[in-house]
Amino acid sequence: MTRTRSETETVTADDGVRLWAARSGRGEPLVLCHGGPGLWDMFEDVAGLLEDRATVVRWDQRGCGRSERCAGPWTSERFVADLDAVRRHFGLERTALLGHSWGAQLALSYALAHPERVSALVYVAGTGIGPDSDWHGAHRENFLARLGEHPERLDRWQELMARPRRTEEEDRESAVLQWSAEFTDRERALEHAGRMADPWLGINDECNKALNAERKRAWGTPELSAACRALDVPVLIVDGARDIRPRSAVDSLERALPRVRRVVFPDAGHLPWVEEPRGFRAAVTAVL
Repeated sequence: MTRTRSETETVTADDGVRLWAARSGRGEPLVLCHGGPGLWDMFEDVAGLLEDRATVVRWDQRGCGRSERCAGPWTSERFVADLDAVRRHFGLERTALLGHSWGAQLALSYALAHPERVSALVYVAGTGIGPDSDWHGAHRENFLARLGEHPERLDRWQELMARPRRTEEEDRESAVLQWSAEFTDRERALEHAGRMADPWLGINDECNKALNAERKRAWGTPELSAACRALDVPVLIVDGARDIRPRSAVDSLERALPRVRRVVFPDAGHLPWVEEPRGFRAAVTAVL
């Protein structure tokens, strides 16, 4: 797929941290929230799919990718404030949000905090609003099984992960091997994962650990379920049925939301726009 043209800009958060952002396309505004935590925007293909229907805004989260390296803070509240800074920078009174994986959690958190500023929420390949026990163990088992379909890849990944120190090149190699398990087409999985790592901008491990720990403490509460039941925003949940994170984990969110539609692609994994681009485009543009 041809990578889309975009204009890059610098967004300044309310505490002065500089965030990388890019805008492309035309139409109703759509802000994208990338996965991780600790990764960077990998949504060029998504922007390309939607650029004739939406003005797409992408950004790298605090301390990640092309954004300013900083000391955090690594909290959902801080990241919600950063997302609001992105919205204000581009002059958006209201916008649709699309979040993927951890970014789906962030987009949902923003919608719960500022529903009046969100026209629609597209929740892609998230893990629901229950505790980690709803999905974490099965995810680990599914990951090892899928990567183990190519034993040499699993062996190499385990070898790299066992090293107390890795070079930048080895960090990239281990990530590509790990991400290859996210795709159902096993012959093209390394190719797809390699594109995710191009360019390689390094994983912010401190950010990853802190936000994952926060989720374990704060997710899966009655208060979160009650907040979702009161959310008066249209939500589209998009899943790949063959995601190695069990899709049943998202059922709790679907049950709680009052205005929700769900689309499941039977042959897609964790990045459904890669393996089902036409269906993904159709589903998302229907809510814009």
